[in-house]
Amino acid sequence: MTLAPGLQARLLIMVEREDTATKIGSGDVPVLATPRLLALAEQATVRAIADALAPGQTSVGTRVSLEHLEASPIGTHVEIAVELTEVDGRRLVFGFTAHDRKAVVASGTIERVVVDRERFLARLVRGGETTR
Repeated sequence: MTLAPGLQARLLIMVEREDTATKIGSGDVPVLATPRLLALAEQATVRAIADALAPGQTSVGTRVSLEHLEASPIGTHVEIAVELTEVDGRRLVFGFTAHDRKAVVASGTIERVVVDRERFLARLVRGGETTR
């Protein structure tokens, strides 16, 4: 498989306490936190291209645009769908939507760059220690 527009992935979650703005600290209401929603969308982008990357390659996030449109309380099922829409060399652009049974919860784009895992990690070494 090669990296080409059209690669897709979907995640289905049920919002739990650990996913909420209250728990994560991004707000004080018990609904799906925006940072958690973004993490799920990024997880889906990684899944979408996992089988298309060469051995030793990975991708890293570089840019995000996200509109969080509706609140999702605990117990709500939310599906996050991503699609690779553009490949420009190592740069990948994904569109994503998240929806529940009633409405679109969020939409946006995520850009990632394909990198060699070992070279990427080697650049993080500073003074003999790896930055974490």
